[in-house]
Amino acid sequence: MSEEKKNAGEEKNRAGVGSISRREFAKSSVAILGVTAGANAPANAITQTAAAPAGKTRPVQPVIRQPATASAQKIRLTVDKWKYELQVEPEWVLRDVLRDQLGFLSVKDMCNGYGACGSCTVIANGRPILSCLTLAAECDGMVIETAEGVAEAKPGLIEAYVLNHCMQCGYCTPGFVVTAKALLDRISKPTEQDIRDALGGNICRCGTYQQHLVAVLEATGSNA
Repeated sequence: MSEEKKNAGEEKNRAGVGSISRREFAKSSVAILGVTAGANAPANAITQTAAAPAGKTRPVQPVIRQPATASAQKIRLTVDKWKYELQVEPEWVLRDVLRDQLGFLSVKDMCNGYGACGSCTVIANGRPILSCLTLAAECDGMVIETAEGVAEAKPGLIEAYVLNHCMQCGYCTPGFVVTAKALLDRISKPTEQDIRDALGGNICRCGTYQQHLVAVLEATGSNA
């Protein structure tokens, strides 16, 4: 490398146009899109419309993604007993709103939004849904439950998952737990086939499938 090119590269780094962190990249991307984020966001971007549920701590809230067009609409959501009012764009999916706007980080994405893995599963109005294929704009008024809520509503299920080593990397586990909870809400004493059918849409790259069956049966008081 010539001395001239070397000096130019060093100058770029000093000027801030060299390598940057992911957080810096996110901030600069928001600025390019003309979207206000963080402390400069409008005060009414996301409104918590009720007091905090007793004994609960607010989930972590990452950088807020603000609507950028006139087609954005206001929706109301109840997530794990937290009530919110926020603006969403027509194309925003529920998974991204739950994670990026509201801070419910248990909602995962393993298949890049194709609805093939089950890791983004949440319970909406009592029914398990794939949040990566659900438009947030269609969820106005819904009551949603994530894995964080399952941990409070059915701690016995979580304990059974831990004791039976149902996770290795753990990435897919929230989707399995939420799907299992929805099944137990519908059928208190499911059969092995009921469990297999319910969890059939959830993928585990670590291959812990058999242990999920054992854990769900144990959570019902049945013997695997």
